Amino acid sequence: MLSIEPDIHPSPKVTQAIIEATQANKIRYTESLGLFSLREKISAHYHQNYNVTTSPHRIALMVGTSGAFLVTYAILLNAGEQLLLTDPAYPCYKNFSYLLNNQAVFVPIDETTDYQLTVEQLKRYKNIKAIQISSPSNPIGNIYDSDVLADLIGYCDKNDIYFISDEIYHGLTYDIKAQTALDFSDNAIVINGFSKYFCLPGLRLGWVILPENLVRKAEVVMQNLYISAPTLSQHGALAAFDEQYLVQVKTIYQQRRDFLYQALSQLFDIPVKPMGAFYILADVSRYTQDSLQFAEQLLSQAHVAVTPGIDFGQHRTQQFMRFAYTREIDHLRQGVTRLCNFLNA
Repeated sequence: MLSIEPDIHPSPKVTQAIIEATQANKIRYTESLGLFSLREKISAHYHQNYNVTTSPHRIALMVGTSGAFLVTYAILLNAGEQLLLTDPAYPCYKNFSYLLNNQAVFVPIDETTDYQLTVEQLKRYKNIKAIQISSPSNPIGNIYDSDVLADLIGYCDKNDIYFISDEIYHGLTYDIKAQTALDFSDNAIVINGFSKYFCLPGLRLGWVILPENLVRKAEVVMQNLYISAPTLSQHGALAAFDEQYLVQVKTIYQQRRDFLYQALSQLFDIPVKPMGAFYILADVSRYTQDSLQFAEQLLSQAHVAVTPGIDFGQHRTQQFMRFAYTREIDHLRQGVTRLCNFLNA
């Protein structure tokens, strides 16, 4: 199998912190914005890793990044207002938008811009209330260039458009470093969490950094939706910023990226070498024009699990599949062997 939930465990310090919090009976609700000590820790993380100063009072802890997107869209957009998304992109963005009765507008992106939304594209759309990008991205693994990011954020600031940056894969970057949107504007809204880089998907804990005038609005929505993020998860996350351990996590993923990218490049066209996250988007059009059917065949006949491109949008997605390097290299090697046998049968 080449597509499965990541297998890397979090720092042992996290498990110990959760045990200690349980033994101390720290199981009450926190305030809706989350433990202030954890918000301070996140603020320090941005100063240390990005040289960005952001007040912990602007940070809200959410039930995963999923909760962060839902709350963010709820406070920014009224029913019928337009949210601009790229195509392809992570599918839940549009689903949250539909749930709130926003109008999702899709901009096709491809290798001509290295799968980055540009200001030139953005200018073609009117009445946009907010835009959402991800860097590094799912399903492509590309990272936005600094000048592209600066241009987008500058355009949004000038035109009263909310800019939302999904930075959940920050930390898992290879060859180059991703810049946070906060480098360019305090008006940018940044969403991140503990599920990827920190290896804590089941803790369901994310965060959003908001302009000061939006914090209270988010707090009111959070209080009504889920009161607060899980308390034990917050205490565990206090120990997640184990820099020495996290360097090892990044190294493991980069080794997996290098192996799988080299192996798949012999079989498929890969328009963009992934520089972050843990995905490779491959063009399979030399074999099929129906990636969903192809993925089903791989699963049933070769016992290899991949994700068809149509999960991520409509722009040429029938010819693409997403591979994930979320398992150890021996496991990936077995999957590649099965894939080769299937293609050569």
